[in-house]
Amino acid sequence: MKPFIWSLFPGLLLLAVNVVGQGVEDIRLMNYRPQSIYRIPKTTIRKAKFPVVDVHSHDYVHSRAELDQWVKLVDQYGIRKTILLTKATGARFDSLVTKYAPYPDRFELWCGFDYTGYANDPNWTVHAIQELERCQRKGAKGIGELGDKGLGLYYDYPTRAYGMHIDDARMKPLLKRCGELGMPVNIHVAESYWMYQKPDSTNDGLMNAAKWHVFLNQPDILNQEQLIKTLENAVRQNPGTTFIACHFANCDYDLSILGRLFDTYPNLYADIAARYGETAPIPRYMKTFYERYQDRLLYGTDMGANDHMYQTTFRILESADEHFYEIDLFGYHWPLHGFSLSDAVLKKLYSENITTLQQRQKKR
Repeated sequence: MKPFIWSLFPGLLLLAVNVVGQGVEDIRLMNYRPQSIYRIPKTTIRKAKFPVVDVHSHDYVHSRAELDQWVKLVDQYGIRKTILLTKATGARFDSLVTKYAPYPDRFELWCGFDYTGYANDPNWTVHAIQELERCQRKGAKGIGELGDKGLGLYYDYPTRAYGMHIDDARMKPLLKRCGELGMPVNIHVAESYWMYQKPDSTNDGLMNAAKWHVFLNQPDILNQEQLIKTLENAVRQNPGTTFIACHFANCDYDLSILGRLFDTYPNLYADIAARYGETAPIPRYMKTFYERYQDRLLYGTDMGANDHMYQTTFRILESADEHFYEIDLFGYHWPLHGFSLSDAVLKKLYSENITTLQQRQKKR
């Protein structure tokens, strides 16, 4: 390997090394781990600025000791309540009620739907509503997380409902009953936009798209636009039921879509869970969006339960930090930036909106 010389100005020589010889061509994108060179403020937030309700979490613990440790952790970060989206009914839901019973004020359980017989029994909703009501008596406060990534509703236990989407006429009695019982419905529709694009050199989310992809060549699968439409149809057709579109309804690439839905349907909210990596690269746009729709957005995590995860969510929401990376947490090589949200917005996002949502739903 021979060095070469660039002549920049008379009397000034810069010696540079042929970087190809250093192995740059052999570096794989999956191993790319840039580190910020900027000596700028770095904020570590060890407790949220205001009390928090995490509206999107799951059953992450396996023992009473792990449960006790989780409570200590959320105490440290100012999270006064965590909503567990169990997706479950029947014996599975009952077991989770027992599991989290030691901390009734710290964990709130939401159940799923039982789709048993949905494909061939025209009266399946009678049983489904009975199970919904039973779960409510056991302590369920809402429904979720329902999930449809194109082939139908499939997150729930013990039965999945492939081929049936949230706006299917068969779902209407069940969704209507949710409204009557004062139980909000949390639903995941579609996926992030890069999952629908070719995993090639033009894909902005390639580091994730190489592993996670939606294959639209399957029979009867809905694309992202069609799935957002099923959400809109269900929200419009069930004005007495409150819906929470989790993950910004997977419209983080074009939040004007979600904004239009907010402007049109007062019974729609969205949680921000697991979309911090997707939104922190565009902080000015996001801050404006949070301010405009400050009454409709809900704090959530959906990323396990550990110190670094909680710290990162609060850092993005509260600080004005710039150009930092969280590749191992989010999977992207995009630099991230804090939103520096106002106190008024943070209070609503962290707890006031979910409290208002549940109070309004109960009055319907």
